[in-house]
Amino acid sequence: MRQDLCALLRGNSYPGRGILLGRSGDNAVIAYFIMGRSENSRNRIFEETADGIRTRAFDESKMTDPSLIIYHPVRRLESGVTIVTNGDQTDTIRDAMAAGHCYRHGLHSRTFEPDGPNWTPRISGVVLPDGKYAMSILKSLDGDPACCCRYFFEYENPPAGAGHFISTYQGDGNPLPSFAGEPIPVSLEAGSPEELARALWESLNEDNKVSLFVRYIALDGGAHQTVIINKHGEGNHGTQP
Repeated sequence: MRQDLCALLRGNSYPGRGILLGRSGDNAVIAYFIMGRSENSRNRIFEETADGIRTRAFDESKMTDPSLIIYHPVRRLESGVTIVTNGDQTDTIRDAMAAGHCYRHGLHSRTFEPDGPNWTPRISGVVLPDGKYAMSILKSLDGDPACCCRYFFEYENPPAGAGHFISTYQGDGNPLPSFAGEPIPVSLEAGSPEELARALWESLNEDNKVSLFVRYIALDGGAHQTVIINKHGEGNHGTQP
């Protein structure tokens, strides 16, 4: 049963980082957001690059530790495949696929983040030019850093108006509880990236939200529309072939 993602987000003060993949009309849909509890995590923005986006410090003088928070969340390959993740495994997947392997090949060389006692999961998504998509989560076994659990979910011929959502955490806590179960099936009715971005941004906790990325990719040729919202600084949006 599909759920209302905005309602889920309004009821969760800290899902951490989240990935939404799905389809709206004739467009593949990608959304990715980051949240933060510390000043270091909150001191970030999304910045568009030639092949996707990167995170960077909003105020460089306040950046205390760039590890785990500065990376390329989204990268698009020349083949038209788009990769979205919550860490530098974006590059791992890109390199694996560029070498002729599948995304799973790259992720089998990675584990969850080394940030005990949270052991933050690595969540990833891959969207193919025809709209098929896959999601993955690498997480510790009940907080045990000696055991990495690898879960892969693949969706063929996804229907319009539907998507799946996965996040790093189930909610706030100390330590933070890792996401559990399969990606959540959600309704996806927003007709434009601006509409979806506005709805998601307004649903995220005001104190903890940091940045949001939304992209619609036309299935009839790959042209894409992007919206970026940053809590610090200005966002941007545009259409690219």
